[in-house]
Amino acid sequence: MPKSRIRKKADFTPPPAKQAQAIKLGSRGWVAPVMLAMFVIGLAWIVVFYVTDGSLPINALDNWNIVVGFGFIAAGFGVSTQWK
Repeated sequence: MPKSRIRKKADFTPPPAKQAQAIKLGSRGWVAPVMLAMFVIGLAWIVVFYVTDGSLPINALDNWNIVVGFGFIAAGFGVSTQWK
């Protein structure tokens, strides 16, 4: 049986370099400012309630002012889920 010829390898040529594609983050630039604003508003609401001994921000709400403050903070965490 005839013996097959050995092929000579050509010099190695690396594959063409791929250009890195920019990652599109989307238009979510509003998320961070809104999230931080909600956190600060909630914290300020609770601090004002305690410092003024319950007469501010809304006197009629009584101790529910704390719930409103924590509601703003929770809304900030809700907005933070939109961050990409």
